[in-house]
Amino acid sequence: MKIEISQQALEWFVQEMEARSGEWIQFYARYGGSSILHEGFTLGMTKAEPDEAAIQQDENGIHFYIEERDLWYFDGHGLHVHLNEDRKEIEFDYKKGS
Repeated sequence: MKIEISQQALEWFVQEMEARSGEWIQFYARYGGSSILHEGFTLGMTKAEPDEAAIQQDENGIHFYIEERDLWYFDGHGLHVHLNEDRKEIEFDYKKGS
C-alpha cells in the first residue's frame, strides 16, 4: 500500500492547510458519512505528528501518513490524493493493491 499525492493536491495542502516542509499531514478513518470502501466511514485529514505511522509519503518535505490503527479502512487499497479542479477540493481514489 502507498500514498500518492498529485502536484495539484500538494499545492492545495500548501495553500489551504498552510502545510510547510517538516510538517505532518495525517489521513485517518472517521465515523460518519460514506465512502466506496466502507458505509458509515469517511477519510479525514489533519495536521498531526504520528504515533505509529504505518505508511508515509514525503512530498517537498511535507510528510503524509496513515497510522497503523487506520490501515483497516483501506482494505488493501492504495490512497491516491488529487484535486477536483472544478470544485477546488481534495478528492480520494482507492486502487486495490497499490
